[in-house]
Amino acid sequence: MPEIEIGRARRGRRAYSFDEVSVVPSRRTRDLSDVSVGWQIDAYPFDAPLMTAPTDSVVSPASAQQFGKLGICAPLNLEGLWSRYADPAPQLAQIRGLSASEATPVMQRIYAQPIDPDLVSRRVAELADQGHTVAAAVSPDKAAQLAPVAVAAGLDILVIRGTTVSAEHVSSSREAINLKEFIHSLDVPVIVGGCANYQSALHLMRTGAAGVLVGFGGGASHRTANVLGVRVPMATAVAEVAEARRDYLDESGGRYVHVLADGSMGRSGDMVRAIACGADAVVAGAAFARAIDAPGQGFHWGPEAVHPTLPRGERVELGTVGTIAEIATGPSHVADGTMNLVGAIRRAIATAGYTDLKEFQRVEVVVTES
Repeated sequence: MPEIEIGRARRGRRAYSFDEVSVVPSRRTRDLSDVSVGWQIDAYPFDAPLMTAPTDSVVSPASAQQFGKLGICAPLNLEGLWSRYADPAPQLAQIRGLSASEATPVMQRIYAQPIDPDLVSRRVAELADQGHTVAAAVSPDKAAQLAPVAVAAGLDILVIRGTTVSAEHVSSSREAINLKEFIHSLDVPVIVGGCANYQSALHLMRTGAAGVLVGFGGGASHRTANVLGVRVPMATAVAEVAEARRDYLDESGGRYVHVLADGSMGRSGDMVRAIACGADAVVAGAAFARAIDAPGQGFHWGPEAVHPTLPRGERVELGTVGTIAEIATGPSHVADGTMNLVGAIRRAIATAGYTDLKEFQRVEVVVTES
């Protein structure tokens, strides 16, 4: 890809966001009943190419059960309120009632409550009792401490999710986790990220990860670009990581690593574009935070929003549009792409003339220069 001169001393590549990319239908269309939107990671199949963002505003033990019934992977945040408080209902109500100016400092105090390993074990066991695939998320810093506890309690899928996760973290002050050794020590598939380019994705795939998260998450509540200056337009990021997946498939002799787009996808049209750029599934946070039966009840925040010294997110008010089931599978009462996400993805695949997600990744796309 040719580079563009920013100034005499610096050049950079042009990158594209989802709103600059559009899907082009082919010469044929398909009947909706002939389209499959299911996907599978390791031995665990799901009915929809969606994974919820592991945020307290979206996933609780109760909402995880609803997502499970819909065939959607819903990782519980093992560093969230449910691992800090036996009953976090008062804390959730307080967060929802905060003004915008007081939200961040008060939430920092609420999340200062230490994580209780016994609660971690109890929450995972509670999810396992529901009879659905049990997924949970940790940050790279807490993975070595919390993951073994969760696996012992019945965890099926582990998500290691951070603003940026690398296969090689260098530190002069403490021993960093060896991601490859850690993943191979676990008996469960691991999804890890985020990353945003070919090389970092390839390194993560070589650790033995079953899936790689592309992006930095939290499109609606994330402020990493403002705080750290870190941002990569998602259409380009997903396409680059999809290329790494193809090359790693050859390099490893046939090992397929799933690519999950994570961030900047609040509406179904963006999710369709993510799959068209090469994603196997997408991570939905703000989309489900709009559910009236989500823990946030129209408010949304991520783990970055409560960092004790450098928050890179904020609690945002999105409002509500319907239930979790309506947002996932309809019926929709609005025409803005915030409801019936699965139905929209299925119709897009049918309109373009394909029958499943892997075929749809070959669809023609066009770029509109902004």
